[in-house]
Amino acid sequence: MDTAAITLLGSALLTLLALTLVCGALLGAASERFRVQEDPVVESINALLPQTQCGQCGHPGCKPYAQAIARGEAINRCPPGGQTTINALAELLDRAPATLDPSRAKADRDDVPRVAFIREEECIGCTKCIQACPVDAIVGAARFTHTVIAAECTGCDLCVEPCPVDCIDMITPDGATDRPSWPLPPDLPHSALWKQSLIATDRQGETR
Repeated sequence: MDTAAITLLGSALLTLLALTLVCGALLGAASERFRVQEDPVVESINALLPQTQCGQCGHPGCKPYAQAIARGEAINRCPPGGQTTINALAELLDRAPATLDPSRAKADRDDVPRVAFIREEECIGCTKCIQACPVDAIVGAARFTHTVIAAECTGCDLCVEPCPVDCIDMITPDGATDRPSWPLPPDLPHSALWKQSLIATDRQGETR
């Protein structure tokens, strides 16, 4: 490569670098100039919601519901949060406590937290539960067995209804169900960190 070509290439690189720096500076200035100021009341409300993003309140997620509450909407429309969340919102907003809106409640719901559990021997790998999960807590692929990451599951139960073979249960986080379980091999590590990384299928058979 001759000197002229090297000079031309160097000039092109310097020009590209200069354009990159200018564009970066412009984007940084624009982000500061047009930054949307978050409402601190909305942020405080959102912090109390369970972040299941399940839509059972009638909004597409917890943040939109927090914004609606800040505008005056009822505070008792979050089934996953239950009475605990309602009471916390009432205290934060200085409103009268209320019970869960009956139109949002389910007959079989209680205050015990739940996570989804897939009976893997019955799973057909249709991916419908994966598509329904708002927090990406289900892993798997088409025509392969799916499973739930218990630490990520928010218990919204939106994955239950789409399952065409009804192989998803909502269980307590310690794995208590009406199905038999088997102890894990004794040589597996049982540290607290390892338990936190268990998927729901593992928790089904974990002994405590």
